[in-house]
Amino acid sequence: MSHPASASVTPIIETREEIMFFDTDIGGVVHNIAYLRMIETARTRLAALLGMKLREMARTRLYPVVVRTEIDYKKPATLGDEVIVRGRLESIERVRFWCAFEMLRAADDLLLVTCRQALAMVQMPQGRPARLPDEWFDRYAHLVLKKGRETQSAK
Repeated sequence: MSHPASASVTPIIETREEIMFFDTDIGGVVHNIAYLRMIETARTRLAALLGMKLREMARTRLYPVVVRTEIDYKKPATLGDEVIVRGRLESIERVRFWCAFEMLRAADDLLLVTCRQALAMVQMPQGRPARLPDEWFDRYAHLVLKKGRETQSAK
């Protein structure tokens, strides 16, 4: 489920993943890195909702690059679980933005993982940081962080 990117709406994405053999260890518990792969899928779909579609990024060579990840593993998912990954644009600054994610087991809504990632726009191949799109500052004004002010992100 996603919401259109319009004024005062916090962009939100939801994906679903089934835990496969390759996601788990011998005990059937999900590897820490597998959660990040699932978050990557959700983040890529969130980026598309924000106007950064894969083909367009490949054409312009302007990419959102993860510069920081904060993750808390609350409970383990196991083989065969269906996991819901919810992601949202949390806040924006001049040259970076934060996305927040939560992962829940679909069967009982048990919170498995929370994660925040900071991303910066980078022009390749130079690796030069780029400003966020100007329209974001109008469209997501409620998410713009000012120095010394906390985010007003919606959950």
